[in-house]
Amino acid sequence: MNKNTKIYIAGHKGMVGSAVCRALVSKGYSNLIGKTSVELDLRNQQAVTEFYKKEQPEVVIDAAAKVGGILANNDYPYQFLMENMQIQNNLIDGAYKAGIEKFIFLGSSCIYPKFAPQPLKEEYLLTDSLEPTNEWYAIAKITGVKACQAIRKQYNKDFVSLMPTNLYGSFDNFDLQSSHVLPAMLRKFHEAKLNNHSDVTLWGSGKPMREFLYVDDMAEAVVYALENNLPEYLYNIGTGEDITIKELAATIQRVIGHQGKILWDAGKPDGTPRKLMDVSKMAAIGWEYSTALEDGIQKTYEWFLENIENIKEVKLS
Repeated sequence: MNKNTKIYIAGHKGMVGSAVCRALVSKGYSNLIGKTSVELDLRNQQAVTEFYKKEQPEVVIDAAAKVGGILANNDYPYQFLMENMQIQNNLIDGAYKAGIEKFIFLGSSCIYPKFAPQPLKEEYLLTDSLEPTNEWYAIAKITGVKACQAIRKQYNKDFVSLMPTNLYGSFDNFDLQSSHVLPAMLRKFHEAKLNNHSDVTLWGSGKPMREFLYVDDMAEAVVYALENNLPEYLYNIGTGEDITIKELAATIQRVIGHQGKILWDAGKPDGTPRKLMDVSKMAAIGWEYSTALEDGIQKTYEWFLENIENIKEVKLS
């Protein structure tokens, strides 16, 4: 791998894709390709095939997906299943047919069973049933993992899947109708602070435990996978540490400086009780995270404040 290797980052405008671009540029990679959804509809097989033929990238990093929180997954199950499968199938199959040797597929920890033993090991994949509130997205991502594994097994190509834990950071989705828990909380506490420190109501009991990884750390893991031939087909990417949702709320409240009360709506779903990643496989080959949670939240809030007008206008949904 050299600094002029032609690398296509699918989803380069999203939170993960933009972080990957920043990481690659910072390390001197100069031949990067990115296409917006208007320029290239990844759901269109012919368009993706023609793109590969014209651009001839040497490496593909798939950070493109239709994403959202519990509410969005519940309301739009077909879109979360079908559109994600269309996107990844076109990218993976197109890359294989174009003779691309290296493909990095990015997924999510939701691919693992709802009640799998903790921490989640890679070998727990497909050993039990999924969390119903996001199974549509999870099933799509599982098919992507297995497609990359099949190409790796049958054709000996360096197709690898990285499964991050809950990500947050710059360019996150802060739309309260479709965002994940951390950015949704950050926005709620910020707006409550502006509203004379009014009380904040959050979903569920606050008891579930979650792990959070700063997106720039995820990008570093992607670069590590780019620059090394990883010996296995699937790797968890995370911190290996988790906290309760109540602890997360208290941390975000502290960073933002909100002084009102936190109220919990126990009538709303909690989701999976715990999702902690076993990250020992990545650690064993030389990669670990570097950004502490509170530091990452502080950086995210600073970005949010700098971009709040655009966030309010387009909601990044």
